[in-house]
Amino acid sequence: MTTTALAGGVQLLGASIDFNYNGVIDNFWQLTVDGVTYGAIYALVAVGYTLVYGVLRLINFAHSEVFMLGMFGQLIGLMIFGFAAAPNPYAQGAVLTIVYLVLAGIIGATISGAAAVGLERSAYRPLRRRGAKPLAFLITAIGMSFVLQEFVHFILPKLWPGMGGTNAQQGVQLVEATELLGFGGASVTNIMIIIVLAAIILAITTEFLINRTKFGRGIRAVAQDPDTATLMGVSRERVIMLTFFIGGILAGAAALLYTLKIPNGIIYSGGFILGIKAFSAAVLGGIGNLRGALLGGIILGVVEQYGQLFFGTQWRDVVAFVVLVLVLMVRPTGILGESLGRARA
Repeated sequence: MTTTALAGGVQLLGASIDFNYNGVIDNFWQLTVDGVTYGAIYALVAVGYTLVYGVLRLINFAHSEVFMLGMFGQLIGLMIFGFAAAPNPYAQGAVLTIVYLVLAGIIGATISGAAAVGLERSAYRPLRRRGAKPLAFLITAIGMSFVLQEFVHFILPKLWPGMGGTNAQQGVQLVEATELLGFGGASVTNIMIIIVLAAIILAITTEFLINRTKFGRGIRAVAQDPDTATLMGVSRERVIMLTFFIGGILAGAAALLYTLKIPNGIIYSGGFILGIKAFSAAVLGGIGNLRGALLGGIILGVVEQYGQLFFGTQWRDVVAFVVLVLVLMVRPTGILGESLGRARA
């Protein structure tokens, strides 16, 4: 590449970037609040990547589609219970709203959990029994990601007319965004608080399950030394199945939180980019470490919010991944890099 061409490329790149310094300063707190909200969703999905990697050393790229199935599952479940997809928010009182939120969460988590277990049994377990190489697992994970996407894209509309297909679904808006408090120019809505609180509660519950229960000790034992754990009476296959199930439940919960924030975000490809970001969050925090996944999700969510205003909306995803690369250059194991098998409360 000649010097002239390089200079022209730099000039063109600079022309497409806004460098909105004042915008970031003026909207700092609003960007931070929005970033924490998105980061909480990334973190829940990232925990699923971390759990599976910690136990199997497998990057389950199909986990993003488990999240996507949770979005469709909760929508179908609510429609079965009489809801119609509409732009107008549900407004029949706080008690019923909470009831239907819990119902949608249970349906989405159940669908995602079942999908994760089905994925493990149909795609990964046969490979383990045949002693397949890690590359085979990786290729299978990528392949299953596309299989699940195209199932919703082409087959689901034939099984359930009006559901799936190319276009995004019109979601059921259970909660109307209402400002509850403000500070430093930032507006904090009820939806933001629901998302962050739900993510914190689920994160604490998962941390307790892994570090304070008999089953959690089994997960850590299999993650640290599967052969010895088996000799000590731990069922490796049962641990793996339940690990996928827990990760799927968290992805389903994240699907509900995501659709609360973006009601019209339900689409067959809706988990792809979010899944990549969640995986990046797991790597950023230290894949194999639960607290690292949570920290990575929050950092990634906040940084991309700053970046999209500073550089321009089109650079939002680029900024997030550049930060990931820079952190890994300094600390290749991630911020809290530590294996799940060695994790302690």
